[in-house]
Amino acid sequence: MAQLNLAIVFGASSNLPFYYRKLAGNIPDSKTLRHLLSDLARLGFDKVKLVMDRGFYSEANINSLYHNHLKFLLSVRMSLSFFRKALDPIYDSFRSFEHYNAEYELYTHTVTIDWDYRYERPYKGDTLQKRRLYIHYYFNIEQAAEEEKAFDNRLIALREELLSNRRIKAHAALYEKYFKVKTLKRGVAIQVRKDVVAKTKRYYGFFALAGNEKMDAISALKIYRNKDVVEKAFGNLKERLNMRRLLVSSEQSLEGKLFVAFVALIYLSYIKKQMQEKGLYKTYTLGTLLDKLDVIECFEAPGYKMRVGEILEKQKDIYTALDVDPPASL
Repeated sequence: MAQLNLAIVFGASSNLPFYYRKLAGNIPDSKTLRHLLSDLARLGFDKVKLVMDRGFYSEANINSLYHNHLKFLLSVRMSLSFFRKALDPIYDSFRSFEHYNAEYELYTHTVTIDWDYRYERPYKGDTLQKRRLYIHYYFNIEQAAEEEKAFDNRLIALREELLSNRRIKAHAALYEKYFKVKTLKRGVAIQVRKDVVAKTKRYYGFFALAGNEKMDAISALKIYRNKDVVEKAFGNLKERLNMRRLLVSSEQSLEGKLFVAFVALIYLSYIKKQMQEKGLYKTYTLGTLLDKLDVIECFEAPGYKMRVGEILEKQKDIYTALDVDPPASL
């Protein structure tokens, strides 16, 4: 089925969406950033701080962010050699108690490195400068244990396939990578490539954030985790607003449905924000709160003004907590 991507931008303090744009399903996140920055500049947001997931990481995007003098914080893949290399000098001392944060149950460390900023100027050619980049590393000991256990189970299964001569064609590269296999008269001798296994396990439990604004690792983590509001927004779009299947037959219908869903998302985001700030989640879920208000009825008759039905005190309290005036008869 055809896939549609949607770019949504939230305000960091308001936690409300204020921008959206539909994208073709085959366009990677890293390709959308330049157009996104251009659109935000036209809206008057030329001084923004961007918090992005790892899909937006690319050398070209980082250079573009530096070129536009934008503050950014984004998740990066620990599989990239650039970030592993920056971690290696502090690797052996990383898991010490002075780097442990009891609230988040993480070992953290921040390193400052030089980023090779490249920008091509047509009239002067390619220019290379150094820019300061802060990399925040985190180590989760439980996550490392889970990843290592899963990997060991995978190695056991691969070894059993070799010993029983029930090789799977799709696993051929893994056999070659992690084992030395010697054919004997009565079977095979299997030796694990310990150096390769150790190298694979070395970065288990680690994740990293990178940015160009000076801050400690925990502050960066708090900012990044606030991005969770966007992830939940997509969940609301797909499930609560029934956007998992668009079910439209024309481009015009698609545009209209996206706009209505975006407006509805503003309302949902506001209600969730108020519920969190006013402690309503102790009593209600989002669904039960809306159900509580849904029973309020309005009556209309020709020649008469609209009349609102009975409103209970608990319902008035909800409206008050949401900073919304309760409905009244006209």
